[in-house]
Order: sequence, then structure tokens, then C-alpha cells
Amino acid sequence: MNSLLGGFEWTTPFIVDACAQLSLPVRVGPFGLRCNVPGSKVAGPARPARHAGSVDVFLEAIATAKKGDVLVIDNGGRHDEGCIGDLVVGEAFMSGIAGIVCWGTHRDTAAILAIGARVWSLGTCPNGPLELRRRPETALAAATLGSVTVTPDDVVFVDDDGVVVVASAHLTRVVDAAKDIASREGAQAERLMKGELLRSQFELHAYVTKRQADSSYTFRDHLKSFGGAIEI
Repeated sequence: MNSLLGGFEWTTPFIVDACAQLSLPVRVGPFGLRCNVPGSKVAGPARPARHAGSVDVFLEAIATAKKGDVLVIDNGGRHDEGCIGDLVVGEAFMSGIAGIVCWGTHRDTAAILAIGARVWSLGTCPNGPLELRRRPETALAAATLGSVTVTPDDVVFVDDDGVVVVASAHLTRVVDAAKDIASREGAQAERLMKGELLRSQFELHAYVTKRQADSSYTFRDHLKSFGGAIEI
């Protein structure tokens, strides 16, 4: 994973745009997931765990994880209990887990910050788990992040913009496409900062003229004609 991303300043928007360009499913996690350390970013194979009121599922997931994995916790988007705290986060951190994505809330905020771990969640709640629920048989096989189901066959990308999930089988293609998009957008941004406005770069006047003659002609069609990178 690190070798594949080596030297590439990826962002989740680049990954999403690459999936769209390749006509792959765009699997974006739920709104509101934020990291305890703003500016952080993590990418790695998913290690799912579905919470049922007890920390044993997390410990089992961590025990089978590899260094660099991302622990993906499904607590159903609940805000009324902090399903993970400093001890579980510390266990994950000391075991080489790259980061934790929790569809729920966490607690022990100061202690987690002191550990140096990266946790994306829906926020904080001082309550621990409120009740013991029946643990599903698939608790270690799949986790849900909003409408997205995550399995060990997936790779998770997470930064300040949110979470994107990519099937491992498509990873190389997605990263290559994202690198290309990033390169083109970088070149466009450099030209913009030198005073060449996007309207000029994208030949807006020519597009408007052609659209007036052909109402089916879209801006995406226009951009594709010369490799523009803002819309896919």
C-alpha cells in the first residue's frame, strides 16, 4: 500500500474523482466524520468490527490486523455512547493500526490525543456502552459506514474531507487515475495563480458557442476534449 501511494499527495476528492472517471462505484462514508487531529490523513486495508456493547470485538479485530490496517468500527451512527476510549485506541495504536474510523462517537479525548492516535468519529460522548446487544455473526467480516459496507477486501482513504472506500481489486487503477487527475489539477492551479483564469484555460467562450448550437453538448464533453480535470 505504501509503495503504491509513495510520493503521491492523495486526497479523498482525488480518489472519488478517479472512481467516477473509471465508472467504479463511488463509496463515500457518512457526513460528519472528523479526526481528533485536524489535517490528518490515513490510507490502508480495512479491518472491520461491528460493535455490540463490548470491547471484545475490537480486541479480536486488532489481533488479526496487520500493521498499516485501518480499524473500521460500526456503531450504527449512535451519538449516545462513546463506544471506544483510550484503552482500545491505545491497543490499536501500539499494534500498528494506522487509524480508526468510527461510525459513532468516542470518549477519553485528551488521553487519545496524548497517545498520538488518529480517530475519525462523529464526535465525543462521555458515556461508555449503554447495553450489551447480540453480536452478529458477521461482526468481524463487515462494518457499515452510513450506506457503505466495508469488508477486509476494501481499502479505506480518510482525511479532512471524509472517508472513501475502494475495493482492493481496483486499487492500482484508482490510484493511477487519481495521480493523473492530481497532476492535471496541479498544473491548472499553477496557471491560475499566474493569472490565467479558468475561463481562459477551459475556453469557456468556445464551449458556450458550441452549446448554443448543440444543446446536448455538456461542459464535461468540452473538458474531455482537451483533458480538463475539474469535472470528470
